[in-house]
Amino acid sequence: MKTKAVRLYGKKDLRLEEFELPAIKEDEILAKVVSDSICMSSYKAATQGTDHKRIPNDVAEKPIIIGHEFAGEIVEVGAKWQSKFKPGQKYSIQPAIYYEGGPVGVLSAPGYSYQHIGGDATYVIIPKDVLEQDCLLAYDGPGYYPASLAEPLSCVIGAMHANYHTKPGSYIHQMEIVQGGKMAILAGVGPMGLAAINYVIRREDRKPSLMVVTDIDQSRLDRAASIYSPEWAKENGIELIYLNTGNTDDPVAKLREVSGGTGYNDVFVFAPVPPVIEQGDAILSNDGCLNFFAGPSKPDFTAKMNFYNVHYASTHIVGTSGGNNDDMVESLAMFGKGLDPAGLVTHIGGLNSVINTTLELPSIPGGKKLIYTHKDMPLTAISDFEELGKSDSFYADLDAICKKHNGLWSVEAEDYLLAKAKDI
Repeated sequence: MKTKAVRLYGKKDLRLEEFELPAIKEDEILAKVVSDSICMSSYKAATQGTDHKRIPNDVAEKPIIIGHEFAGEIVEVGAKWQSKFKPGQKYSIQPAIYYEGGPVGVLSAPGYSYQHIGGDATYVIIPKDVLEQDCLLAYDGPGYYPASLAEPLSCVIGAMHANYHTKPGSYIHQMEIVQGGKMAILAGVGPMGLAAINYVIRREDRKPSLMVVTDIDQSRLDRAASIYSPEWAKENGIELIYLNTGNTDDPVAKLREVSGGTGYNDVFVFAPVPPVIEQGDAILSNDGCLNFFAGPSKPDFTAKMNFYNVHYASTHIVGTSGGNNDDMVESLAMFGKGLDPAGLVTHIGGLNSVINTTLELPSIPGGKKLIYTHKDMPLTAISDFEELGKSDSFYADLDAICKKHNGLWSVEAEDYLLAKAKDI
């Protein structure tokens, strides 16, 4: 089986190549990739090369396939797994496999460490490392892009579950956000922040009474409010407030005022910016938990924290980097309950657009960049479909479909693209 894939050979050395996959072994699975969502983590891997802890030292000789937020269909199943998986099944991947026997030990992951599996490919071989950790997950929901976005949503789910609180006199950590509490999501209208808003509102088991979402870009705040409106949140028992902290001289005072003067039980920081982290620390309530969600790229990254409050107000901090298998399963289950992650997606492209998109990702505005790996299509903002449609019926049709869905990507749009876009 031939595959086309974007492979990493070293720092900023990505190449789109066609090559032959070996025949699968009895403990492997051959799979078709349909969609992949490009993550900032792929940018970090591509720019750091072998300095990245998940990238093997020999990628110059044994290049790896990039991309780890992908979904597709199973093509062929090795004998060992035929009782569990069947050809034609749709799947999602949990890339954080934590498998000792991988190419770089416990940090090995599809999209970083393997020669024959990664999201930016047409076909891949799912190795025993993934299968033995139960990290190949069947998906029976609509379309493919939700399954690609299950991994980023699982990161949000994991963050919510990782927050913790305490009781005076007890040394037992009570895991999870506070039921009926007050939550702030700072710098929270990027793709991962939008996923958090969507998840928090749709949760049935636990949710805050107040959720304040901040940013300094009013257009991004307005877009978020149009997708996940305060009215919809209210119907689900949450007072949702979008707040532009760039429009106030004292963001901390304003945020504390909005909280009713108490501060926030759960604060999530979605940008690796010291002033935003310090803002989050300053608005914590007694026993408040700050979750530093955004991963910095510099190993010497620091920010100040009020240790007076750590001692006397029991404030604390936690950091999460990814979700686990349970979080992925919950993510996929949420799709079956109506959660559509389309609000994260702002750009669509084909496999030919992966290299430039990955290397230039920090400078490309918007949310998630969704790639259809069997297609040849420049990375295109959904907001540009209308203009492009004036001279190209393909984009005109996509624009019309997206407008039917509040300007968002959809299974209908995906079906049209898979049927009509040029093959790679």
